[in-house]
Amino acid sequence: MLRWSLVFLVLALIAGALGLGGVEAVSSQVAWILFVAFLILFIISLVLGRRGPAV
Repeated sequence: MLRWSLVFLVLALIAGALGLGGVEAVSSQVAWILFVAFLILFIISLVLGRRGPAV
């Protein structure tokens, strides 16, 4: 998932540099959504991973 967020971030930067407003906005929004989803899942895995093994 992190790879996809980085891909969309790069696409947004390239589209922004080329002046493609619509493509840049969509790519940026998708990159932001994927980044936030990755961050939430990362925090959840940290919290659940710190608990001891289920007995």
